[in-house]
Amino acid sequence: MGQLDILHETTYGHPMDVVEEVMISRDWPFSRSQDDELAGEFRGKWCDLQIHFAWSEEIAAIHTACSFDFRIPDAKRAKVHDLLALINDKLWVGHFCVWQDDGLPMFRHTQLLRGADGATPQQIEDLLDVAIVECDRFYPSFQFVVWGGKEPQEALDAAIIEPIGKA
Repeated sequence: MGQLDILHETTYGHPMDVVEEVMISRDWPFSRSQDDELAGEFRGKWCDLQIHFAWSEEIAAIHTACSFDFRIPDAKRAKVHDLLALINDKLWVGHFCVWQDDGLPMFRHTQLLRGADGATPQQIEDLLDVAIVECDRFYPSFQFVVWGGKEPQEALDAAIIEPIGKA
């Protein structure tokens, strides 16, 4: 019976360096204003998306925020908050919120890395991919509520079709 070699030495360095490498590999524009922060942008299925990564040494976590390119008008915020509750019920990781200062809808997730040797490129790719998929998936719901005048449940139902059964 063989043994698994679980004592391999792999160190990825500062998590923001790994984020930077992934952004370069995807050929996405970004800026790194500080050692612990990086901001970039890319084209989603429906709109341009802004992404922000921040590293907290204190809690050994990397925070990801991905925002849409529009703001929620004050008159629509109550309905959008109802929509957020419906959307967040469908998520496994992360959540949607509205940044109160600017009315900016965004997807957020924090990955804890305590005890790890930093973030792996695969973890960063997963963070990006989840943010992109969820933003693309729920963008129409926000549009239906904000610009289409639909009720939150109606907007959610119209925007996503959940698979039923097996193909």
